[in-house]
Amino acid sequence: MRRFDATRPEFTPYGFEVDKWDPRPHGRPDRHDEIEIGFLDQGTVTWLIGGQRVTVRPRNLTVFWAALPHQILDAEDVSFLHVVTVPLGWVLEWTLPDRLLSPLMQGRIVSETNEALAISDGQLFERWQRDVEAGTDALREIAILELRARLLRLAQSMEVQGDPVQFHADTGRERPYMRLEKAEEMARCVAHNYTSRIQVKDIAERVGLHPNYASTLFRKAFGTTLNALITQHRVAHAQRQLITTAEQILPIALDSGFDSLSRFNRAFKQLVGMTPSQYRKRRRPVDG
Repeated sequence: MRRFDATRPEFTPYGFEVDKWDPRPHGRPDRHDEIEIGFLDQGTVTWLIGGQRVTVRPRNLTVFWAALPHQILDAEDVSFLHVVTVPLGWVLEWTLPDRLLSPLMQGRIVSETNEALAISDGQLFERWQRDVEAGTDALREIAILELRARLLRLAQSMEVQGDPVQFHADTGRERPYMRLEKAEEMARCVAHNYTSRIQVKDIAERVGLHPNYASTLFRKAFGTTLNALITQHRVAHAQRQLITTAEQILPIALDSGFDSLSRFNRAFKQLVGMTPSQYRKRRRPVDG
């Protein structure tokens, strides 16, 4: 069972993982650029997510964007917490309904209202964890497909908690929610174009903003820079390729959007804590 590491740098990615977590209170907030999906089979957990206090009920699937500061404040009668982390880029590429995606990008918490579905979620999480830990490409891909299907079902029977993310003092003429929509639009633009040679000026142009203003607005909304988000998406893309294919590292680097192997290696090690070769060796089983 995993425990939160209080020394972990902010925005260090988890990637795609399925684990049981110790629900004891965190010493400080965590932040990472994945969508976090959680499930309790018993007890309650109280979170502070984006400055909002949220109590999660048992047998109640919950989903939120973990780029927001989040920490467990209290847990009662809980032995463990099922957690799945999915890179934001994957989720945006899954073309989920806007009624689910928009609240997540606004920093709100989405939870299941269909009790019949929630009852079987514990078994789903157990199976996903076994499949991912088995290490085979086929089982991993099945788990990913089932996870996307589960989110599609969630969109049909969901409730939304919390208010949209609030900006710092608004000194412009635009309302904060309008500015949040621009930040969300930029995040989507990155998610759909990170494998190309996209730059901040290109993103700003697509949303009709000056590059400097676009960068400031995005950083205030999501606590990270556009360049950092682009790099995180590219590294997450490479992680998936390293695990699920036998492709050489240079083509993976170029396919992920990096323009050189040296930049790829530097960014990968900075975010993942090891080289691409080390990551592949540790995460992918040896053939035969």
